[in-house]
Amino acid sequence: MGARGGRQVPSGAPVVSAGAFTGLPGAVAVSQLCVYDWPAADGVRGGTPHLHLTCSEAYVVTGGRGAVQTLTTSGYEVTPLAPGTVAWFTPGTIHRLVNEEDLRITVLMQNGGLPEAGDAVLTLPPQYLTDPETYAAATVVPADAPEAEQERIARTRRDLALEGYRALRDADGTEPLAAFHRAAAALVRPRLAVWRDRWRHAARAAAEATGEQLDRLERGDASHLADAVVRAEQPSTYGKFGMCGRLDVYRGEP
Repeated sequence: MGARGGRQVPSGAPVVSAGAFTGLPGAVAVSQLCVYDWPAADGVRGGTPHLHLTCSEAYVVTGGRGAVQTLTTSGYEVTPLAPGTVAWFTPGTIHRLVNEEDLRITVLMQNGGLPEAGDAVLTLPPQYLTDPETYAAATVVPADAPEAEQERIARTRRDLALEGYRALRDADGTEPLAAFHRAAAALVRPRLAVWRDRWRHAARAAAEATGEQLDRLERGDASHLADAVVRAEQPSTYGKFGMCGRLDVYRGEP
């Protein structure tokens, strides 16, 4: 353990000077989402069910109305969404957004950078979860494909994920859900080193910066306040075909 001010920090922790982290607060990721209104086989309009393995997610509803269906080891739930609603859930929550009327959401994701690096697994049927290559072939939307082709792929993978989702939701007992959890963990294992590096330089760095600021203030040192910065940005990508809808994405990086 190494010392920084009056605190003990793990050896190998990034050295972060107070005020050095200038990404979005807490290193979150932000996007604007217009939820798909594509009808599915069950007559419900909405997005692609999936879970995140290390990131909590929050919805701030800005327009329209709908719901989020969730599935955990505690069971199946439906949470209504209307303007002003803030709903959030932790890793392992399978979630499906339902668009009842022009549902629009500001999405906040923990560990900005990890969701973009694959911290999500769609609820595809088991035969598509056997290895990363098989899974990618069923889920990747090529960024250079014509928009109509991107939409076709996004819609096809949505419907495929709904097939697996309905099987999990209707299953007896928790073993099918546990099997999906195991398959999801195996799929992302090759990416964990990259995820750890992103976490180290974003969420962990932001927390370490706060810790150092507290240490300085405790010593009567307010010099980091002179390093204040102001930033603003427009989306780096508009209308991306995401899992739940069309996304306007912000980089949110220093």
